[in-house]
Amino acid sequence: MVSKKVTIINPTGLHLRPAGLLCNEAMRFDSHVSFNSKGNVTANAKSVLSVLAACVKWGDEIEIVCEGPDEVEALEAVTKLIESGMEG
Repeated sequence: MVSKKVTIINPTGLHLRPAGLLCNEAMRFDSHVSFNSKGNVTANAKSVLSVLAACVKWGDEIEIVCEGPDEVEALEAVTKLIESGMEG
């Protein structure tokens, strides 16, 4: 298992379009990809509904957690996407 904390810099947070981008990126990997946000909410990064339900806003810090055969690559890719501002 690997994890990393990142801050959401997308002005709209993880709303529909950014949530879709995040899910598409996470689904490229065999590893389980999730994140923990404020209030101990854990979301499955491969589920748009789960990501939206976490209500992540601009400026929130989340901890991405990846576990599986390609966990390092998954963490790097998802982190890179979030740190880019979710511009795809």
